[in-house]
Amino acid sequence: MNARSCETCHRPLAACVCDRIIRLETKRRILILQHPQERDAVLGSAQILAASLPNAKLVVGLSWRNLGHALSEEGVDPKRWAVLFPDREASGEQVGGRGGVIEPKALEGIIALDGTWSKAKTLWWRNPWVSKLSRLTLKPQKPSIYGRLRAEPRTDYVSTLESVAAALSLCGESPEVEASLCRTFRTLVQRVRDANLIPPKARRPPRRGPSPAVQFTERSLHLCGPKTRPPSGLSAPQS
Repeated sequence: MNARSCETCHRPLAACVCDRIIRLETKRRILILQHPQERDAVLGSAQILAASLPNAKLVVGLSWRNLGHALSEEGVDPKRWAVLFPDREASGEQVGGRGGVIEPKALEGIIALDGTWSKAKTLWWRNPWVSKLSRLTLKPQKPSIYGRLRAEPRTDYVSTLESVAAALSLCGESPEVEASLCRTFRTLVQRVRDANLIPPKARRPPRRGPSPAVQFTERSLHLCGPKTRPPSGLSAPQS
């Protein structure tokens, strides 16, 4: 191991935020399916979620047979879980399943696909059982904490941590959970920026022109019912 890396989070010491981790109790469970190539990302936020939330589980891979396999558990009810994924058709902060509108507080767990958008799509396509779950689509009201440090297909895309934090708030968890998670993530981004750990070519260039009329993003936790068709926007090119 590189002597300049943290033994716990494996980030460069200059970017380590282990000193800022606060354990946060939640009623909802979080399952993070992480693409293998995202494991060592300096700006990756999934590790913060796993360290901060006792009810969060981080698994690395490309495919799992079903939800129970991913959780390493039996008897899991997928009807009480939802996956975070964009949907252009989402119209507001609501939860909807095959049977209609669902109360967000009724959810037992939330699944997040961790990686760049192209990697998240890979996880989506390689796990057909995921597309059969209710879907949570978030539409951010403000830009990601990433700023220009991480290239994204659109300026209103947010990190895995920001998505999960917002989802937990919608499900009725304490607002302090979202606030605390985002504080830790801001510290990570600031330390990475101060240490100049992200090469300029990987940063997002300044936005030009007006925002698109229809935005394909994450914030309104709109759970669409099980779908067999591809998610809206999946055919769009990703970086």
